[in-house]
Amino acid sequence: MKMKKTRWPLFVVATLLVAMLTLPAVASADHAWGSYHWARTASPLPLSLGDNVSGAWDVHLAAANSDWNLSPVLDNTVDAGRTNPRKCSPGSGLVEICNAQYGFNGWLGIAGIWASGDHITKGYVKVNDSYFDTSTYNTPEWRQLVMCQEVGHVFGLGHQDENFNNLNLDTCMDYSSSPGSNQNPNQHDYDMLASMYAHLDAFDSYSAAPIDGGSGEGNGNGRGKKGEAPGLVMSEWGKAISTDGKGRPDLFEVDLGNGNKVLTHVFWAN
Repeated sequence: MKMKKTRWPLFVVATLLVAMLTLPAVASADHAWGSYHWARTASPLPLSLGDNVSGAWDVHLAAANSDWNLSPVLDNTVDAGRTNPRKCSPGSGLVEICNAQYGFNGWLGIAGIWASGDHITKGYVKVNDSYFDTSTYNTPEWRQLVMCQEVGHVFGLGHQDENFNNLNLDTCMDYSSSPGSNQNPNQHDYDMLASMYAHLDAFDSYSAAPIDGGSGEGNGNGRGKKGEAPGLVMSEWGKAISTDGKGRPDLFEVDLGNGNKVLTHVFWAN
């Protein structure tokens, strides 16, 4: 028997197409930042995040740290800062979190890591008050999105989605032009961290927080000049190796040789 074809009314077809186009992107099941992770001989990972931020940022750093520590593989602490916020240079095995007026150079936040092979050896976050002191970005939602995302990068996480104009995925690891619901990690982020840190290593690449606070200006284990963080403009970040949803380069790499690299992730202003 010949089957009768179903003919859908045009308005039904159009409605379905619009619905498909406005659905949020499916979160990637693999949004690690390459294969980079901190080496550790026991779990959870106890990173020391140096607090070099001003009072306006303290609540956002504390919230981001609390949210990320909901992961069973992380047990980080926010400790006294150990560096000049302008430079934000981390000591070996440590992470520094900084804010300053870094200039109207296009970015809201940057996160950087040094890596030896697949292992992260230190990291930093800078949030740019030149933009966050303006009415556009001086909101709790924008501050929390950027702080949460940049801190997530220093653990080795990448983005779940890089389209600024689709619906939010309700995670700070999602680019957005409307940050309202993208304030915190979501279950995909915690699952990704669990996968990245499912194994133990033969050594620790992190360091305990120095009792005297330190200066963060050490020699960086020979990886980079005095361990200094890269500069404030694109020309100082090395080779672009990835782009965001608007086609802008957002991940940069400096090859230091012998398997050592410095990687910089950029959160551009809209």
